[in-house]
Amino acid sequence: MEASAFLIAGVIVALLAVFTVVRAVRIVPQARARNVERLGRYHRTLKPGLSVVIPYIDRVYPVIDLREQVVSFKPQPVITEDNLVVEIDTVLYFQVTDPRAAFYEIANFLQAVEQLTVTTLRNVVGSMDLEKTLTSRDTINSQLRGVLDEATGKWGLRVNRVEIKAIDPPQSIKDAMQKQMRAERDKRAAILGAEGQRQSQILTAEGDKQAAVLRAEGNRTAEILKAEGQSRAIDEVFQAVHRNDPDPKLLAYQYLQVLPQLAQGSGSTFWVIPSEVTSALQGVSRAFTEALPQSPATRESPSDDGAAQAASDTAQAAEAAAQALADAARANGVPPEGHAA
Repeated sequence: MEASAFLIAGVIVALLAVFTVVRAVRIVPQARARNVERLGRYHRTLKPGLSVVIPYIDRVYPVIDLREQVVSFKPQPVITEDNLVVEIDTVLYFQVTDPRAAFYEIANFLQAVEQLTVTTLRNVVGSMDLEKTLTSRDTINSQLRGVLDEATGKWGLRVNRVEIKAIDPPQSIKDAMQKQMRAERDKRAAILGAEGQRQSQILTAEGDKQAAVLRAEGNRTAEILKAEGQSRAIDEVFQAVHRNDPDPKLLAYQYLQVLPQLAQGSGSTFWVIPSEVTSALQGVSRAFTEALPQSPATRESPSDDGAAQAASDTAQAAEAAAQALADAARANGVPPEGHAA
């Protein structure tokens, strides 16, 4: 009987000893920490690794994660400076740097961080209008991070980054923004179309200009070449006449033969030959005579028969020219001035 009692007592003592040893040895994982209280007061913080505490005297609290944590809060309604309600969804990146402060300075640091983020977000966005809010995400992020990092420092927390996930304006504002974007796109498309048309017209005008310049250059070159050809032809005719030593009477005779043809034209213009034309023809004959050197044969032994025949032909041509000019004057109903040469 006594042996059984001793055996039971020994087993109890052994179990108590094992339990005590188990409670005395604590293993903390990497990037974790545990706070220890001794007799109700903070004693120390257990670091990663194997640690020994006094059973039944030291109280070890749950593990605190020292790694960077990501917390996504639900969308919060925020009023902008122009009295529009927008819903903003935020993501917070923070890390526990002081396990003792995170445990003793704040009861629930996650809830505290969430509420602080909401209030800070409302203060920051409340000083901006909707357009600035939609286009100033980086500014909002930096202001939130600065305020949260300063406020959570005494809690043993460090806010590494704050990101705005989404800014959701009211539906009416969305519709207006979509209309504005469509109008902007249509405007840009119209501007691009007009610019393309303008460039096309400019290029077409430049092409027409260059073509006109080239045509003008070609016409000018053609006229120059034509004039040069006519000049050369006249020069060749003059040289031929000069080489053949023509008789001035023959030139006057040919001139008078052309006058009836001019007077018989179909136009309304007629020629009036005054009495001074004969003297003018004589001057022309003298000019040709002086300009063209006469051959000795012509100058020394003129043919009397040829001269008589030329004079007779000249008289006949003059009569024919006078008759043609008179007929032309009667046909036009205008009396002739002077007399035909």
